[in-house]
Amino acid sequence: YELNRNFRNEGISTEHNPEFTMLEFYWAYATYRDLMELTEKLILFILDKIVGTASLEYQGSMVDFTAPWPRIALMDSLRDIGGIEEEVLLDEQKLRNLAHAKGVEIEEREGIGYVLTKLFDHLVEPRLIRPTYIVDYPVETSPLSRRNEQNPEIAERFELFIAGKEIANGFSELNDPDDQRDRFLKQVALRDAGDEEALFMDEDYLRALEYGLPPTAGEGIGVDRLAMVLTDSPSIRDVILFPHMRKKE
Repeated sequence: YELNRNFRNEGISTEHNPEFTMLEFYWAYATYRDLMELTEKLILFILDKIVGTASLEYQGSMVDFTAPWPRIALMDSLRDIGGIEEEVLLDEQKLRNLAHAKGVEIEEREGIGYVLTKLFDHLVEPRLIRPTYIVDYPVETSPLSRRNEQNPEIAERFELFIAGKEIANGFSELNDPDDQRDRFLKQVALRDAGDEEALFMDEDYLRALEYGLPPTAGEGIGVDRLAMVLTDSPSIRDVILFPHMRKKE
């Protein structure tokens, strides 16, 4: 594991800062389900040490951390929390029309997986106040995640949301070098089409996979956002250890 500084060339908002802190770790012979159990225990331990209770108030809303935390499939969350009708969820064009009507920007090059996740960001994420795991993401938007054996169109991946914020992202690592090369090629095509967040081809990583990687699970936890929730801070700039853009006064 490591506590590290990350940099992403993105805009600044109350929840985004180009430079931020993450706890990243890998667990050999584990799956994304093991990670969810570990994450729950870790955050509840921190909450007990800092707050002393299983709930706290964040920006006027009570957040109940009582275990176990709900685990909801992405598609189910879009229907049950986002209010999207089943017939719309199963029709890509209707989903694109809905995104347009909601003001969600969808690029022509982006497939249905991106449409679903962007609608989730807009309709569901802000409503996830209690700690909640969203699972079963589209493979298209999870280029490093292992496919689900029962449904190869979804990935063994979760994201943890607390107080309407993404706090953690974890998944069973993809350890099939052929599948990983195909995913990288699709990412390169997206980057060539203008997606600056798509991955590059990584021959060194593929070569390492060809030598072999045991079944492994990996996760990243956003330390700054978790600190926001624990300290009732409205802006990530209030908890960044070494902020760059703070006014002199």
